[in-house]
Amino acid sequence: MQQEPDADLIDQLIAGSPFIRFMGLELVSLDATIGEVAMKMPIRPEFERGGPMNGQFHGGPIAALIDTVGDFAVALLVRGAVPTINFRVDYLRPSTGPYLVARARVRRSGRTVAVVDVDILDDQDRLTAVGRACYSAQTG
Repeated sequence: MQQEPDADLIDQLIAGSPFIRFMGLELVSLDATIGEVAMKMPIRPEFERGGPMNGQFHGGPIAALIDTVGDFAVALLVRGAVPTINFRVDYLRPSTGPYLVARARVRRSGRTVAVVDVDILDDQDRLTAVGRACYSAQTG
């Protein structure tokens, strides 16, 4: 079965980065017409806080998930990878479980800058973190 071109673009972006490949992202859904993408990231030992909190995601991989999936949402609109300008994360509760899902949506894409909101949900569909990021609206 042949993938749609938008899913192929996401696959190319993942394949082009050893770090993103290491994250183990899996495409859940996408809508290129509005710049929306959802991806799942499994927990792995390297992503855990460690110590007595095993099973809990460290904040660093959550931030990387927000940045990466936000980038992918803009990439769907502009047809290629874009550089991050800045982003912020608000951690709302401990992120636990076998995976997290990032749901990114482009809020506005102008001539030079795109703004994306990203929700992070655990395996029980609880909101655990939110992010907002700005990216160049031009590939490069």
